[in-house]
Amino acid sequence: MINYTASKPYFYGTGRRKSSVARVRLVPGTGVITINKRDIDDYFGLDTLKLIVNQPFGATETAGKFDVICTVKGGGFSGQAGAIRHGISRALLQVDEEYRGALKRSGFLTRDPRMKERKKYGLKAARRAPQFSKR
Repeated sequence: MINYTASKPYFYGTGRRKSSVARVRLVPGTGVITINKRDIDDYFGLDTLKLIVNQPFGATETAGKFDVICTVKGGGFSGQAGAIRHGISRALLQVDEEYRGALKRSGFLTRDPRMKERKKYGLKAARRAPQFSKR
């Protein structure tokens, strides 16, 4: 599905991880990645997070062919990087359905179901019980 805004076609994908949600647009270009109107180097300080974001392009051998415009909300940096990776992977499927095998093999299309467990009443945290004292 190709969407058009400002007479430029783009491919869209939504990615999620933990409590982060990323809305990703792929525009044919030179490989510039913009996250929340900031450059990727400016947004993510760690090189490992930049590597996570670029993994789908490595798996499909499309590095430098698309510009990424992304809006991400919620969670921390690690969750946001995972959400962006998931969104890029979904958008790449709209570009070409042939990429499904490579992305699926790498595990980039699977939504990571691990979430923070909720706090229960009578406990101090999700599983942490109050200290027990016999006397």
